[in-house]
Amino acid sequence: MKLFFHKITHWEYWPFQIVYIPIYFLWSYYSLKAKSIFFFNACNPTIKNGGFMMESKKEIYDLIPQQYFPKTELIKEGTDLQNVLNVITKAKIKYPLIAKPDIGLRGSAVKKINSIADLEEYTQKANFDYVVQDLIPFDNEVGIFYVRYPHEKAGRITGIVSKEFLIVTGNGFSTVEELIKENPRYELQLPVLKQEYGRKLLDILPKGEKLNLVPYGNHARGAKFIDGNHWITPKLTQTINEMCLQIPGFYFGRLDVMYHTIVELEQGLNFSVVELNGAGSEPTHIYDPKHSLFFAWKELARHITYMYEISAANHKKGACYLLHKEGMKEYKMHLEQSNKIVNF
Repeated sequence: MKLFFHKITHWEYWPFQIVYIPIYFLWSYYSLKAKSIFFFNACNPTIKNGGFMMESKKEIYDLIPQQYFPKTELIKEGTDLQNVLNVITKAKIKYPLIAKPDIGLRGSAVKKINSIADLEEYTQKANFDYVVQDLIPFDNEVGIFYVRYPHEKAGRITGIVSKEFLIVTGNGFSTVEELIKENPRYELQLPVLKQEYGRKLLDILPKGEKLNLVPYGNHARGAKFIDGNHWITPKLTQTINEMCLQIPGFYFGRLDVMYHTIVELEQGLNFSVVELNGAGSEPTHIYDPKHSLFFAWKELARHITYMYEISAANHKKGACYLLHKEGMKEYKMHLEQSNKIVNF
């Protein structure tokens, strides 16, 4: 009951179908103007479906200059362990590494792989294409929302979210599970954590020792999102612009970035792109617990307006909207893929 009331009284946990009810009307309005429900396809012309659904992470990484993201290799569904090991060895990807679906959904099936045994288990279970990549060595993560109109030589940062990972701190006498239960945000993840860690949750952490149970900043996996818009500065905007202008056909989306310090990030030092998300991106700073649902609606509406205006501008320049039949086919494939990875 405690967790139930926590979810009811914190809108950030509500199903997105409910949160987005007012936004559906705005989407309908822009769809009528564009004469296409799938106008987002023209938002980022070089990314499949504009980055809204069924987009390949590997294909997106291939658009980004190599110095900005970790070494990443695509593994096709059904590849046996030995061939996966050969790919990792050739690419010089070392343990621990990250494995995640090539076509993903809200952090589902993202795993930290510590050993060959972990990799073998992932390989046997994965009924989808996935990527393996170096673990990024930086401790902090932000999501940076970037917008640029096609006629502009420079874009802008429209939102920043910082992320607190699901980390517990030992007191010398409580088990990891007991520490998890001290925080409702963490306790909501307990069923998944039990599947992943098993009896390790019964370990007692020494006083002061920290354990990062989910080493990636995903809201659905227990990370706390904090509005970081006060970090938007001309210098940071310049740094992000310099990178994004090197990504062909990218105008709208969120860059999830790991970094050492915010000062170094401003200077373009010691950071790496975790992922680039296109038209399906949310301005995730809305999920800061201090923000109201009305604030979220305002920010969602603002960003969908950006997306429509960019799509319309690219459409005038020759970028196509998805035909309805093709769009529905892609959407059905998206649902099938989502079911695969959610049930991983």
